[in-house]
Amino acid sequence: MRLKGKRALVTAAGQGIGRACAEAFAAEGAEVFATDVKADLLKGFNGGEVFALDALDPDSIRAGVERARPDVVLNAAGFVHAGTVLDATEEEWDFAFNLNVRSQFRVMKAAIPGMIARGGGSIVNIGSAAGVHVGAPNRAIYGATKAAIEGLSKAVARDHITQGVRVNIICPGTVDTPSLHERLRATGDYEKAMKDFIARQPMGRLSGPEEIAKLAIYLASDESAFVTGQAHLIDGGWSL
Repeated sequence: MRLKGKRALVTAAGQGIGRACAEAFAAEGAEVFATDVKADLLKGFNGGEVFALDALDPDSIRAGVERARPDVVLNAAGFVHAGTVLDATEEEWDFAFNLNVRSQFRVMKAAIPGMIARGGGSIVNIGSAAGVHVGAPNRAIYGATKAAIEGLSKAVARDHITQGVRVNIICPGTVDTPSLHERLRATGDYEKAMKDFIARQPMGRLSGPEEIAKLAIYLASDESAFVTGQAHLIDGGWSL
């Protein structure tokens, strides 16, 4: 029970990486506050309290943080935009940075004062191997947001290192999630798209979200008390 006694706030806990992390935190003894903008996706989660939280709404974020009073934060809200810089629109750029980056900025800004007052805490931000570590094709906007997450997270980790607040980034490769399957179907050739995604992973397979959750448990727990400001690649060798 590596998270016993800790209160954990998880965004985008309805499915995918967020859901896997929420369930794993609960299994490790945390009091979990599982949130998602689509509250119906939280049905069936029995590991703690569930409520709607809109990661694009600063008031919703503040209310969620006040309700959870977290010792642990897992920022999983995000969206994958497809296309080159020539395909990208101003609206897509704004949406991506608001959801993928600004939401994490807002959650950290809301949560850190309480963490400091309670003696510390751990923030785990979901980044990506794409961006800083891999120049992935057709991921211009997405890669930019994920690179920004690393820069922001490292800066926040440095600013609060003496106050007991740790910030780390998980940088997955391709993970088998519902959103991935939606993107594959959107290509118009699901089977070919899946083969292409698997082919770029040197291990010859995708990651399961539960594998990402195992790393999240470590970073959330006191086992990683000497670890902060680090980007943790879990990408099946994609970045090698």
